[in-house]
Amino acid sequence: MTSFVLPHEVHGDGPHKVFAVHGWFADRSAYAAVLPDLDRTAFTYALVDLRGYGAARDAAGSYTTTEAAVDLMELADRLGWERFSVIGHSMGGSVAQRLLTVAPHRLRRIAGVSPVPASGMPLPDGQGALFADAAHKAENRRAIIDFTTGSRRPAAWLDRMVARSLERSDAKAFRAWLDSWAGEDFHTDVEGSEVPALAVAGELDPALSPAVLRETWLSWYPRAELVSLPSAGHYPMDETPLELVRVVEDFLRADTEAPADGRDTAVAGERA
Repeated sequence: MTSFVLPHEVHGDGPHKVFAVHGWFADRSAYAAVLPDLDRTAFTYALVDLRGYGAARDAAGSYTTTEAAVDLMELADRLGWERFSVIGHSMGGSVAQRLLTVAPHRLRRIAGVSPVPASGMPLPDGQGALFADAAHKAENRRAIIDFTTGSRRPAAWLDRMVARSLERSDAKAFRAWLDSWAGEDFHTDVEGSEVPALAVAGELDPALSPAVLRETWLSWYPRAELVSLPSAGHYPMDETPLELVRVVEDFLRADTEAPADGRDTAVAGERA
């Protein structure tokens, strides 16, 4: 693997360091809607662009979750972050789990937002072609976003999401990433990890539903918990940003604070 410094932006100056890793369809701008409401005194957030996206759109690489985990470790070293947490959306959730195989001793917590399981996401023939051709077909990207948000979102929002995706990703890298996050199964390498792990699932997402994460995330990680967001699909950052910020930051704060006795009834949570 070639050495590479991931383009990034840092927000806040809190003692708890946190990487935010985007998913398959976007660069670090995926977190734009939640940025204004993050706690910048408790946390320092570093939003990154993976190879093939955003400011790293033209970066060469193998475009794998393993490579991304190594890239994150190099960035952590450059930032002077000895210990840190990681938030990963979708494909980024797979990257967060890869870090459990690379440097688990440096992880405080991982939070997956609609995270792809470490077992990958095998796609039936019809879906496989839909996803593979999304590299160069805008209509495929739109269909995927529409399906994974329960076909409930405005047409203008779908169009905006597709436009951002096309603008912020390289088509060849986009296609290569699919083979890694969907096709690689490394769950036996991370099963039993004691790193606290939160999975956030949108109840409108039929692909990475609470049931899927219950069978994977909750069954693998002894210190896992699952929170379901009733009004979200696959993109809680855009669909329910305030609920997402609260759930994730409550989880991160529990690294140094005793967990609360119960969660607000606005979200549904469960633990392994």
